[in-house]
Amino acid sequence: MRDVTPLGGSPGVPPDPADSATAVVDDRGIVTGWSAGAEHLLGYPYDEAVGSPVTRLIAPDAGGGRNGLPTLNGPGTTVLLRHRDGRHVKVLVRAYPSVDHEGRTQRFLVATPSEQPPPDPVTADEAFAQCRLPVMVYDSALRAVRATAGAVRILGLSEERIRGRRVTDILPPHLCERIEDGMGRVLATGESQQFHVRGRARRDAPEKVWSVTVSPLVTPTGEVRHVEVSALDVTEQHLARERLALLNDISAQVGSTLDVMRTAQEMADVIVGRLADFVTVDLLDSLYRGDEPKPSTTSSVPLRRAAQQSVLPGVPEALIGLGDVDDYPEFAPPVRCLATGRSSLHGTQDEAIRNWRRADPERAGVVRRFGIHSIMVIPLRARGITLGVAVLVRHQREDPFTRDDLFLAEEIGARAAVAVDNARRYTLERATALALQRSLLPSRLSAQDAVEVAHRYLPARTRAGLGGDWFDVIPLSGARVALVVGDVVGHGLRASATMGRLRTAVRTLADVELPADELLTHLDDLVTHLAAEEDSTADHEPDLEVSTDLVATCLYVVYDPISRRCTAASAGHLPPAVVRPGSPPEFADVPPGPPLGVGGLPFETAEWELPPGSLLTLYTDGLVQDAGHDLGNGLEELLRCLGHPGSGPLETLCDELVRTLLPARPQDDVALLVARTRAFDAGRVATWDLSSDPALVADARAQVLAKLDAWHLPDVAFAAELVVSELVTNAIRYGQPPIRLRLIRGAALICEVSDGSGTAPHLRRARTYDEGGRGLLLVAQLAQRWGTRHHGGGKTIWAEFELTEPDS
Repeated sequence: MRDVTPLGGSPGVPPDPADSATAVVDDRGIVTGWSAGAEHLLGYPYDEAVGSPVTRLIAPDAGGGRNGLPTLNGPGTTVLLRHRDGRHVKVLVRAYPSVDHEGRTQRFLVATPSEQPPPDPVTADEAFAQCRLPVMVYDSALRAVRATAGAVRILGLSEERIRGRRVTDILPPHLCERIEDGMGRVLATGESQQFHVRGRARRDAPEKVWSVTVSPLVTPTGEVRHVEVSALDVTEQHLARERLALLNDISAQVGSTLDVMRTAQEMADVIVGRLADFVTVDLLDSLYRGDEPKPSTTSSVPLRRAAQQSVLPGVPEALIGLGDVDDYPEFAPPVRCLATGRSSLHGTQDEAIRNWRRADPERAGVVRRFGIHSIMVIPLRARGITLGVAVLVRHQREDPFTRDDLFLAEEIGARAAVAVDNARRYTLERATALALQRSLLPSRLSAQDAVEVAHRYLPARTRAGLGGDWFDVIPLSGARVALVVGDVVGHGLRASATMGRLRTAVRTLADVELPADELLTHLDDLVTHLAAEEDSTADHEPDLEVSTDLVATCLYVVYDPISRRCTAASAGHLPPAVVRPGSPPEFADVPPGPPLGVGGLPFETAEWELPPGSLLTLYTDGLVQDAGHDLGNGLEELLRCLGHPGSGPLETLCDELVRTLLPARPQDDVALLVARTRAFDAGRVATWDLSSDPALVADARAQVLAKLDAWHLPDVAFAAELVVSELVTNAIRYGQPPIRLRLIRGAALICEVSDGSGTAPHLRRARTYDEGGRGLLLVAQLAQRWGTRHHGGGKTIWAEFELTEPDS
């Protein structure tokens, strides 16, 4: 824009409209231009001012001239203008003639409040020079032009020495490169840049964090010839954000598992590189067993290394490995910290550290080799118990630890200690529950002839703890066997204890020889009574957290190797998988029934025949249902795995099922029971139908002796003959037809006498002059086991005799 002359003044350049109250008035006295400064001065918005007569803006007593404007003389004329709110504003107005785009004359008016003196360039220059903030001006060649007193103080150079030098001549390389790049972008684009840099402004200054702003300095013609660089020390704010972020990461990342050592390692991993260069975490040895920490009775305290981490690869500063024990002398800072529960901050020349180095030459060598200069020792305390200590070291970072760093480390130690203590408590509870559960589950399954079995029990590895899954194999009379799996809903000690009570009840009811549906009915009554007891406990002891939603599932299967038939009943449990030789696997159609403790519906039984070599697979839902797949997919995968079981070992099949169906860390307990059926051929069973004639007792004895002789079992002949004689006599005398005698040769010799009466005999002690009452006592003395089972056609009294020679 060419120079113009203000009316009555000397040539000059009009001020920037963005910084003044300016307006444009055409030759008719109409306002055609209106700046933001004018709006701020008089209150009229642009839309309201433009197009209106200029006389509207002039006070009535201001006088008028050409086109309604007062006569403007000299470098400026004082004029009273009218504000939008009605008050008068006294301003100094200067007018500049110009033409519009069509060549018509107009005036460019600049108004300044008369009470504001014009800026003093000398004062502005002094203000820049004396500014305490570090501000510098660079030209387009990126050379310093001006520097404030703050910049001089920070850089340690006078303004004369700074002037004409590039940033690369003043600042360290890692700082100046980023700043020069920012200045280049500002000169090219005219847009401000803001970024953070970290380092030392000069060699002897401490490391700080600076917020650097690079701004363009624009000439009146809009050209960027200079840039202004200002730096603000934001070290404290940056450190506060770093500390807050570190604490947040400690809370988010430490304690992701309930493993003591893993929790300690997570703490070390988060700290290294952000607060310390090398970290060790040592815990009391008792924590690894889940026990309560106990004070040491010796002069030294053994601490086991739970975690260590370093900024250097391979953690070369460590003297021991993970899991090893480090014996600290009683005067060492870690031991003092463990005893007092108070943290400490040390330099390597502190007396405590010097004494420690003298007592431990190997550790002193590490201090010298890596240049360790600052040490913090903090306790890991949770719920009033000191669990261990953490040692934080600096050797790569030159700045020593500060009191603020110590406070931060104490907060980190407190949060990490809670996570470690949670892991310790979980370890203790899990060990207790697992010991209880193992004591309640069968340690080994008793030998029997009906099936070959293999089993697996896998406890859950989650925060919820162990569940209430169980299994059992119960030998029954007549060479039969009962296969049982169950699941108590819930986790923890309560579920394990309830599981033990239910397993004991199932064994007791199985010994009574109850049918499967009746057994589950009695078991359901037991669960209902247990729930009522817990309700009563919760009412009388409200401070105890007693869960009263006691629910369980159970599957009870009985297999008879003689008839080769299975009978099963289910209380809300998943059906067993059945694989017959040469046939695809399938699930048995067992009516599910309600879970135990729910009640409301009767239990039903299902019965089917199994050829020898068939597979029965009983399991809990943890095997087929997980976060990775739903129940339907899990059941399909189970059948697929059972599609080609072959005749190999059942242990191998169990391993394959576990490996295929379960993740590395099961979310729920898993009980698995696999049985391969056997069958007794006709040569191992002898059956005689007897009439009610007492004279046939002798014939029955003779037939039994003959069969035992054919089976080469002379050792049990005498006892078996007496027992058979007694049982057959009782059946003829007190029972009802039909009467049947059966001998079964298996792992033991079994004698059974059945009749049509439902009345069961009872063992009693006969008095001196009683003529009877001694028969069952004789049976109990001669047989290894004996008992009575009822069935739809009456009852069966049985007795077992141990065989001295194994069955070949």
